[in-house]
Amino acid sequence: MQTQSRAIEWPTLALFAATYALWAVATTALWTVSPLLGTLTAALAIAQFSSLTHEVLHGHPFRNQTLSEALVFPGLTIFVPYLRFKDLHLQHHFDPALTDPYDDPEANYLDPAVWARLPAPVKALLRFNNTLFGRMLVGPAISTFAMVKGDLAAMGRGDRRVWLAWGLHLPGVALVGLWLAWAAMPVWAYLLAAYLGWSLLKIRTYLEHRAHEAARARTVVVESRGPLSLLFLNNNFHVVHHMHPNVPWYKLPALYFANRDHYLRRNESYRYGSYVEIFRQYLFRAKDPVPHPIWPVDKGGALDQPPEARGGVGIVEERHAGLIAARH
Repeated sequence: MQTQSRAIEWPTLALFAATYALWAVATTALWTVSPLLGTLTAALAIAQFSSLTHEVLHGHPFRNQTLSEALVFPGLTIFVPYLRFKDLHLQHHFDPALTDPYDDPEANYLDPAVWARLPAPVKALLRFNNTLFGRMLVGPAISTFAMVKGDLAAMGRGDRRVWLAWGLHLPGVALVGLWLAWAAMPVWAYLLAAYLGWSLLKIRTYLEHRAHEAARARTVVVESRGPLSLLFLNNNFHVVHHMHPNVPWYKLPALYFANRDHYLRRNESYRYGSYVEIFRQYLFRAKDPVPHPIWPVDKGGALDQPPEARGGVGIVEERHAGLIAARH
């Protein structure tokens, strides 16, 4: 059973307006006052825009998906085509495959056999990337390299979906280029802001999922209600988002705190109290090894079923629909 969403989700639409306004001010007036302030503010706006893009691919803020996707057509994030993000992220939402180096496109683990064959300098780089500081500093570059390398290979095989994603992305980036041709901020500074925006998002994704025997226990909750929670649109309540992917961002905290014991039982208390706690523990220390510590990942036979029988997020949403209904 799916919950009926509003025709227009006004909190999300209002945040879109505020984000675009902040982005415009950062690239014009703020840059002229202080290039540093302009760059950092643009990075915040780009990170917020990326979080809003995540809302859009999950069906918000309009019932009409084409209308929602028009809101994220401008390529503010520069590095990631929306359609690629959408396809890869929805694949990631097949929970039985979470953390699988092959079947989860957002996994940071490697097949131990692949890890063993890597040169020592690459191993050192990936170990550094497994600290929070490393993930923020080099993580966006590593992710971009891996995505572009994979997309070029797919395009070489004639994958029309990947061609379409980049074909739509380039005009969106061109719109940003036209804006920058008029605005005060130079292109190099905007590229830096886009990179910093992605670095901020790496804080959220750093430990969203862990290797665990049970798929239901692989997804974290960070009980934060601070500025980062707004920047991430409450996706720090990540176990709730994975169980109810159609619930809008502004309803996730109430849903979690009303059923806190249920969610913590489900993910076997994989939780942190705040991002301050995460920074203290993992800024310069890796939380996880790079090679997957529980390999192969147990998918419970889910991948042996035909796609229509797997259900994926739909099954999870249906099983927990009663919790959502209780909040309406």
